[in-house]
Amino acid sequence: MAHHGIAHKYSKRLIAFEHNPRPPASRDPHTLLWVGGLTDGLLTVPYPSAIAQEIPSNWVIAEVLISSSYKGWGTGSLARDARELGECVAYFRRLRPGTKIVIMGHSTGCQDIMEYLLGKGNEEREAVDGVILQGGVSDREAWEDYYKDGEKRKELEEAISVSKALVDVGKGREILSPESNPVLKDMGGPLNAYRAYSLLAKGGDDDYFSSDLSDEHFATTFGKIPKSTPVCFLLGSKDPYVPASINRAALLQRWTRIIREGGGVVDDEDGGVIPGAHHNLDDDPEEVVQDLVKRVCGFISGLVSDKSPKWEKAGTHL
Repeated sequence: MAHHGIAHKYSKRLIAFEHNPRPPASRDPHTLLWVGGLTDGLLTVPYPSAIAQEIPSNWVIAEVLISSSYKGWGTGSLARDARELGECVAYFRRLRPGTKIVIMGHSTGCQDIMEYLLGKGNEEREAVDGVILQGGVSDREAWEDYYKDGEKRKELEEAISVSKALVDVGKGREILSPESNPVLKDMGGPLNAYRAYSLLAKGGDDDYFSSDLSDEHFATTFGKIPKSTPVCFLLGSKDPYVPASINRAALLQRWTRIIREGGGVVDDEDGGVIPGAHHNLDDDPEEVVQDLVKRVCGFISGLVSDKSPKWEKAGTHL
């Protein structure tokens, strides 16, 4: 299937693909940058194409390729992702001065957003006008849930121990053998010790969304998101990477409360738990996909409205 669009070369080896099913109403439209999760690349997740069909006429959506796309994640880091996203945002700021830029993350793309906003060097990166976190889940809790019983739990603990030992002696870049441990084999590769530890261990660099982190910890992450960057959370009611023991709505309410306590802004009118949605909505019914599309379009429309969105002063219900 052909997808019409524009390939923007935002750095020497990386591009962003701007969907263009119809010409935008403005020569300088606002830009929604979409970044995927582990193993994702251009057009590997279907719903950005659905957003492109319905996005307001003064907006466009572009899928961002980073070095971690496809198989690159196993030897990458959130820090590298954030640096590259910074290059992409800077490119579109130069291309379309005076317009809005929103980043939408899917899965680990949500961790990339958190790193972009809060990680080392964030003060040197271009500010963005909003962020959407879709399918922001804890890799650690997902693996703990999958490897929770008996021998499987021992295998998970061994994978973390082996990875940590290499990181501790400065060998974090060493590629792990997938045959040495079932967890490492399931994770795929190539995978180095640093990224395995980052994804699997409590307090690893990827560990932004775990439900067992304290409010005090979340105050140092979610609580530091600036008011100038409104947030929209989207999480599927059937996302298989969220353990059944976790109350999804309550978790989003908690993050929302902490952001607001820090002075930040959350859209809980458009955001929330999407009924019937899986992790990337692949093969979900059309009405479920359109529910997500409507929420995304509602959020970005509110950012350019002449009237202040209701959610700027909304409560914490979801």
